[in-house]
Amino acid sequence: MISLGIDTSNYTTSAALYDSERKAMISKRRLLKVKQGELGLRQSEAVFQHTVSLPEIIKEVFSETKSIPETVAVSVSPCDFEGSYMPCFMCGKGVAESIASAAKIPVKFFSHQAGHIAAVIYSSGNFELLSKEFLAFHISGGTTEAVLVKPDKKRIFVTQKKAGSLDLKAGQAIDRVGKMIGLSFPAGAGLDALSRKSEKTFKIKPSIKDGCCSLSGLQNRCENMLKNGEAPEDIAKYCIDYISRALEEMTDALLLSYKDMPVVFSGGVTGNSLIRERFIKKYGAVFASSGLSSDNAAGLAFLGTL
Repeated sequence: MISLGIDTSNYTTSAALYDSERKAMISKRRLLKVKQGELGLRQSEAVFQHTVSLPEIIKEVFSETKSIPETVAVSVSPCDFEGSYMPCFMCGKGVAESIASAAKIPVKFFSHQAGHIAAVIYSSGNFELLSKEFLAFHISGGTTEAVLVKPDKKRIFVTQKKAGSLDLKAGQAIDRVGKMIGLSFPAGAGLDALSRKSEKTFKIKPSIKDGCCSLSGLQNRCENMLKNGEAPEDIAKYCIDYISRALEEMTDALLLSYKDMPVVFSGGVTGNSLIRERFIKKYGAVFASSGLSSDNAAGLAFLGTL
């Protein structure tokens, strides 16, 4: 089976082609352009950039192969929950439906979150997760939540939210802290590299209520550190340590109810090297390959073949 995956998230245009027989994946993506000093885009601007970029990205994919897709898989919402909607996903949906109609092939609809979780399963090689229940975290600029994932005959798997952030999302916190210490948007990679230069250790007690975290205080603490003249690398390390500790307490709380259940971490923030190291060591957690942690269409292309 050959599947074309399409994802038009808030900050990335992506397309991927997966051949399940040859186990071959071609994945292409392009970050949306955000003006220097700004922390995001209006949906109208995101929609415009996707409209321009998506045909170019799809051309890049097919410039490397003569394969013809037998199905199209596309993200049409941020999450699987009722009412989940964001205009930018309509860009990918429209193109996917047009391709499927012209080629007379099926089109399959998934959520952006499902694509992230599938990217972990595909790139880690843990295909057995498709037939069992597991916990999955989706940690990004727009989402910080944990879901229970269950196999489903029709949709491959379904998710049920179990915990999340009560306010600021982890990716938002990283970008805001990154901006205050002079990093460009998105700040994830820059903050990761900078935090590695710090030799400080911090005793952190994150705000947790009923298994959910609150990250709004993190930004204020980092602002105070900056005002007090603390080094950028120490501020970066504190930010990552705080988020890591919050996720750790959320994981511990969930595992009290879901003992011995596999734990998957997806989303752009999970590309952070410190978080990956700590959670693999403590929980044996499953992560995507570093190149597929951030937004991409590879997971969707993989789902399209199932």
